[in-house]
Order: sequence, then C-alpha cells, then structure tokens
Amino acid sequence: MSGKEEIREKLKIKRRYFYGVRREVADGCIKDNFLAAFSSCDSFFIYNSFSTEADTSAIINALVSAGKKVFLPRTEGENIVAAAYSEHMKKGAFGIFEPLGAPYVGQIDVTVLPLLAVNNDGFRIGYGKGCYDKFLKDRHTLKVGLGYSFQIEKFSADAWDVPLDFFVCEKGIYTYGNDGQ
Repeated sequence: MSGKEEIREKLKIKRRYFYGVRREVADGCIKDNFLAAFSSCDSFFIYNSFSTEADTSAIINALVSAGKKVFLPRTEGENIVAAAYSEHMKKGAFGIFEPLGAPYVGQIDVTVLPLLAVNNDGFRIGYGKGCYDKFLKDRHTLKVGLGYSFQIEKFSADAWDVPLDFFVCEKGIYTYGNDGQ
C-alpha cells in the first residue's frame, strides 16, 4: 500500500468515528468560517457531501438563499462537470446526488473540494480518481478544501496534483498563497 493509500484508509476510519455533537459543532464552524471568508463571491462549484465528509448542505442552502450561482459536480464517465444546483437531482455513479441539466462551462469564482487529507502546502488527497485535478486543469478559480483539523497530514504531492488556495476547517482557515492559479 502506498503512503497516500495508507493515509486514505487512516482518515476514512478517523472520520467514521467523528460523529454526534462534536461533528455537528465542527460542521457549523466550517460553515461559518467559509461564509465569512467567501460570501462576497458570486459563483460556487461545491461538492455535495455524503457519508463522513464535512457537510456542505448548510453552505449550499445559505449560498442559494443569498442568490449566489451554485453548481454541483456531476460525473460523466471519468470526468466531472459543473451543473447548476436544482431541487431535481439523481443518484450518480458513486451514489451521490447530482444535478440534472446542461454542464456549465463559464467562470466560477470558488471551487470547493472534498478531501481525505491536506498537507501544509495545500495539496490534498482525495479518493484517488483524479476527477477534481482534471476539472481544475486550466481553470482560474479559488480552490477551497473543506474538512476537519485532524485531516491535516504530512505527505508528498504528485506532479499532477493541483494545490488548494485555502483549507477551511472548524479551527479556522489555512491560506496557501496559490491565489486561484
């Protein structure tokens, strides 16, 4: 098992045992930290959380209520595309609810990414498919990871990894200085 695979497995277990009131409080802090930092932006591409991921539902609801343009990922083969948030969703390839409708190809101010781990340089470990790295290639958007403070790990990035600009957790916001490039 590679170093990244070991970290993936370890963090999946840690997240599984992080539940109840502690998790609810942490998710509330993540939402508050995220909205305080990014609510002035107009458009958001944000993952639809499932299982033990940091919850995005309250963030999505707040952005939609504020009249922001909100897009969620939809799986198309080996890739993901952005599609406008809607009440009409279907279960996608990984059992996650995805929006229907045409893919959006315009500018997106903030892209919010799921992660299993993040390092001190802003590189993330996802689920290993590379979907978000491919999606982010040649896009100018602020890349924001959401997660819990215990997901900060030491690991080396691969050449194809795209670094985050920010990591938002219950303890605050980590800035990496990559500025959407």
